[in-house]
Amino acid sequence: MTDTYDDIVTCSYKEYHQVILSYITFRITHRCDAEDLTQDVFVRLLDYKQMLRPDTVKYFLFTIARNIVTDYLRRYYKKQEVDSYVYDTMPFSTNETEEQIIADDLYGAEQRILSAFPAQRRIVYALNRYEDKSTEEIAGELNLSRRTVDYHLFLGRRDMRRCMKECI
Repeated sequence: MTDTYDDIVTCSYKEYHQVILSYITFRITHRCDAEDLTQDVFVRLLDYKQMLRPDTVKYFLFTIARNIVTDYLRRYYKKQEVDSYVYDTMPFSTNETEEQIIADDLYGAEQRILSAFPAQRRIVYALNRYEDKSTEEIAGELNLSRRTVDYHLFLGRRDMRRCMKECI
């Protein structure tokens, strides 16, 4: 290495660029960011041109690289923390009135469809849907076989889905 400052920086770039890039990449694991930070190391080295000597340039480079990586990680984790805080505390935009109107409309449509069912299917569907009764409970209450209740539930749900798709 020659002793002019420009020559010291040029030679150190040629000699240490790949080493500094590997050092930074190992610490942050983002190759594109590591390449940018490596360039920043050598740009920042230019700020110390008056202090550079061939025997100290390597130590300057690694000190600068360590500081740049520390700053990068500090900013990265702070951003993650802020993003997480904003996500956790930000109220989700909802329109409860609109949602209630839609729910009421769907309930009304379900009631209209249900009123068109045959009597036994309507009763079986209503007991299951609105009173949350199991197949066995409905079969016992209506004195029907479990298979008959299953069949009415199957037809009722299928018809309800088909009609709701048409409504929506």
